[in-house]
Amino acid sequence: MCLGVPGKIVEITDETRKLALVDVAGVKREINITCIASDEHPLEECIDVWVLVHVGFAMSRIDEKEAAATLKVLTELGEVQAELAAMRDSGKS
Repeated sequence: MCLGVPGKIVEITDETRKLALVDVAGVKREINITCIASDEHPLEECIDVWVLVHVGFAMSRIDEKEAAATLKVLTELGEVQAELAAMRDSGKS
């Protein structure tokens, strides 16, 4: 199952391609942030922003409280482990 998992953007890695390094529960992976970057929210202001990550894209912005609650529920349900393992296997760590 593919889930949207909360992560925090820690670094912009490629401004031209709108790529950023996101930290999801200690696993770091490069993702595309095109969907959350705009004139109102330029790339340099995306660092330290919490996002919902799905298949390598930041789909939407979320607040830190929502991110923590979502990670807690996913962990309790046992759903987040497979997603984190897939991220470890396919990205930077």
